[in-house]
Amino acid sequence: MEESKETKRSNRELKASAFTALFSEPENAAQLYAALNGVEVSPEDIRFTTLEGVLFLARKNDLAFTAGNRVLVISEHQSTLNENMPLRSVIYFGRTMEQLVEKRALYRNRRIPIPTPEFFVFYNGDAPFPTEKILRLSDAYLEKSPDPMLELQVKVININLPENHALLKKCRPLYEYSWFIQRIRERLGRNETRDAAVTGAIEDCEREGILTDFVRRHGSEAVNMLFTQFNMDDALEVRYEEGREEGREEGKKAGRIEGGTRKIIEQVLRKRQKGKIPETIAEELEEDISFIKRICATVERCGLDADIETIYRSLEAEAPLP
Repeated sequence: MEESKETKRSNRELKASAFTALFSEPENAAQLYAALNGVEVSPEDIRFTTLEGVLFLARKNDLAFTAGNRVLVISEHQSTLNENMPLRSVIYFGRTMEQLVEKRALYRNRRIPIPTPEFFVFYNGDAPFPTEKILRLSDAYLEKSPDPMLELQVKVININLPENHALLKKCRPLYEYSWFIQRIRERLGRNETRDAAVTGAIEDCEREGILTDFVRRHGSEAVNMLFTQFNMDDALEVRYEEGREEGREEGKKAGRIEGGTRKIIEQVLRKRQKGKIPETIAEELEEDISFIKRICATVERCGLDADIETIYRSLEAEAPLP
């Protein structure tokens, strides 16, 4: 029965996480802003501009808010970092501006002041990663330029507790969140089940006074968010393995098709070298005459002494192969 409820959980609920809930509280968002920019702001100065359905993914949670003259776009990654974050951030920022700027104002001659954007990713995956790293949109450009006309930088900060990033010392809520993640990892390292690790980590938090305000404010919902966030890993790992298996099968199928085509080309080439006409070759190989004629024409164009790979690539360039 419990499993059925989990299966029916909506995408919106699955996207919710302790991270987004924790920093969707103005007090915590204000502390995070101060830690990142060295400027104190009050919770009343925080205005959330988070957009749903733009950057959200199952293993990543997003948050955006303005404070003073800046808008911060923050993402959390729990697995391998997505190198496309600058591109995703461009899209995100454009849609955020649509939300912040009145449409008719765009046609006025006077310049519209907008908050300065800042883009951050908080990485807390298992794979080794630098303490900080800058991702640039221009890294993805097909043609490189020393001074690209459009650039966007995303600062990736490793918030894993062992990395001891200075940000954790400046922002208590972020430190407590990272402490909780680390305690789960330690318990998993002792071969505890995922549920037992999460439950034990929550009990550790209670004893150590970690995330107590968050749990008190959100009650059982906070505990459910913590469970959901980490139990999703199991489901996603299964989905990932299924995807890999499907990919392997598709690869094998494609390989068989491609290999079969090369074999036919090899046979046609040998028979053409013996002077046989396409109709005879099609009958002997029991293949479609139009396909055999197409191969024969390519063989003539490439030359009877051409190798199989040259003929195959030439065929492939003309039109998709069956």
